[in-house]
Amino acid sequence: MRTGLRLESWAATHAGTVRTSNQDTWLMRPEIGLWAVADGAGGHGGGEIASAAVAAALQGLPAGLSAGELLGRARAALIETNAVLRAEAAGRGPRAMLASTVVMLLVRDGHFACLWAGDSRCYLWRGGALACVTRDHSLVQELVDAGEISPADAEHHPQSNVVTRAVGADDALALDKVTGQVMPGDVFLLMSDGITKALEPAVLAETLAAAEGQALADALIALAMTRGSTDNVTALVVRCR
Repeated sequence: MRTGLRLESWAATHAGTVRTSNQDTWLMRPEIGLWAVADGAGGHGGGEIASAAVAAALQGLPAGLSAGELLGRARAALIETNAVLRAEAAGRGPRAMLASTVVMLLVRDGHFACLWAGDSRCYLWRGGALACVTRDHSLVQELVDAGEISPADAEHHPQSNVVTRAVGADDALALDKVTGQVMPGDVFLLMSDGITKALEPAVLAETLAAAEGQALADALIALAMTRGSTDNVTALVVRCR
């Protein structure tokens, strides 16, 4: 990776306590420094199709690209996937939907970049402190920004599952980006909203302080299910040594 850092990653996913199918998908490509979590939406298996299409698009990115080239190709691949999903949904009928949130992490040359659409999140654990790198594209986040509800009320709002951006949701896909420097000891968490709605940041921080590696990913899944998450749950951990 030409960073002087050793990057390790682990992931876990589960359908959850209620649903019989898992529409979440995760992707780990440590050989190019790319990781992602996608959370599908849509009935009759549509969510599974959408999240799998997102993962396949990122899996198809070639090795040997510079950081800038990889980021550009990833963005283009997601935009192309958006068009493919829109066309497939249109062929299924006027009310059909094939869509998926995505949060993608790229680590290269001592820096990171995060691309996302929707409410799957990326957190950064650094020096014993937890920070959310992403900002949800959701109805409740817009209500919080407008001062109509508090952040504490947002997680339990009856429309907390409504996202305002997703791959396949609109004709034009808008992806937000955050970049920053990577430090030794950093841990990134990519998670679907099944976990983040069940576990407040303080609980995430406590779990990070108590576990690492695959045990951390598994612990987040188990804890979210214990807390009664009714959604699919996925956790992907990237550690920078």
